[in-house]
Amino acid sequence: MAFSAAFETDPYLTSKAYCLTSAFWFAVATSVGILAASYLIAPDFMANISFLEFGRIRPIHVNLVLFGFVTPGLLAAAHYFVPRLMRTQLYSQKLGLITAVLWNLAIAAGVIGLSLGHTKAREYAEFVWPVSVLIVIGFGLISHNLIMTVRQRQEPILYVSVWYVCAAVVLTGITYFIGNVVWEPRTGALLGISDAIVLWFYGHNIFGLLLTPLSLSVAYYVIPRVTRNPLYSHSLSLLGFWGLLVVYTHIGTHHLLQVPVPTWLKVIAIVDSIAMVIPVMVFLINIWYTARGKLGEIHADIAGKFIFTGTVMYFFVSIQGSMMALPIVQRVTHFNNWVVGHAHIGVLGFAGMTALGGMYYILPRITEKPLYSRFLADLQYWLVLIGVVGFTIVLTIVGLIQGNAWLNGETVYRVLPEIHLYYVLRLALGVFVVMGAYIGLYNILRTLFFNPGVRS
Repeated sequence: MAFSAAFETDPYLTSKAYCLTSAFWFAVATSVGILAASYLIAPDFMANISFLEFGRIRPIHVNLVLFGFVTPGLLAAAHYFVPRLMRTQLYSQKLGLITAVLWNLAIAAGVIGLSLGHTKAREYAEFVWPVSVLIVIGFGLISHNLIMTVRQRQEPILYVSVWYVCAAVVLTGITYFIGNVVWEPRTGALLGISDAIVLWFYGHNIFGLLLTPLSLSVAYYVIPRVTRNPLYSHSLSLLGFWGLLVVYTHIGTHHLLQVPVPTWLKVIAIVDSIAMVIPVMVFLINIWYTARGKLGEIHADIAGKFIFTGTVMYFFVSIQGSMMALPIVQRVTHFNNWVVGHAHIGVLGFAGMTALGGMYYILPRITEKPLYSRFLADLQYWLVLIGVVGFTIVLTIVGLIQGNAWLNGETVYRVLPEIHLYYVLRLALGVFVVMGAYIGLYNILRTLFFNPGVRS
């Protein structure tokens, strides 16, 4: 009875569930990432243990970061601020909690399946058909809960954060269905070039229609409140919203410039990749002008510090991404560690930092107690920041070494001794991120369940 009553009395149950989900899978994902990085230094490291082979743990790491850590972290914040912006309650806490449980079951099933060798072997779409179906259902339930919350609103004006959240969950549910070819349960894929085109339409839109709009929604909500400044321009926020939706959806084919896809599709992908500068800079101008003169307040607030750092990472990853779409640049950067560094600064640096900031913003408000330890949150911030900046620098250097060597006709195996030291540095930097993940898990657990209510 007490558990049932919690659905009615706790208006933040769903946000708490997603906070816990994100913190737990962040710790698991980074642990798996360290194991994968170890293989790049010592390829025979535990090589005879089939479920720990590099080919299995690498997709486990990627999917856990995307769907286990970052997405639930951003959804935790979204389930907090959408009802508040609408001046109403979340449509159904019971549905929210059921969805969070379903999401965790899907992620766990996907991880177990990948470790046993069951995979579709498609980037960001490795989960087998039953898991893909569960995730599509999850997006459908999240969409229903949030849209019904908007429908029963008491506030007539839809703030831009609500626009971004609703677009993210609805469009990603559709994109995930298409990209994972859910209507083909036997293969989960199409044939030939068509599959490559569909896959990268999906693969890039996981970032462009899920992580990016959810992250921007969190930044648009938190930064004005931390700085106590009004949003610089609501018109710019909507321009950025529509710019993102119109431009980002077509750029996935820039991953396929070396393969025989239609030329017109490549041209659209390159042009739109360059055009992404527009919605990115519209957002950054808007949010940075909102924070103008208030960097002290941002630095003093742990959530603001995480999220503002995320916006800086967004600037770098977006400019880098536009540049990487150019064929002349891809001659050097494609198929090597430059791309891996780009992915880390985007997912961990931009979306990951924003997700952590969003959770640290809502945790004192959903528990009605201070954060268990501000010191631990600060420590996590610096550990993750050092790790992601280090990753970016090291992997960029490695990518340039590889790309230029291959461009000059050098074979792969002769380059490996040159980059071995960088892989050791990568592993060492990964330890910082793992430490940050476990510190964050401890801090969030204590804040949610064992919090004496005294700041430290």
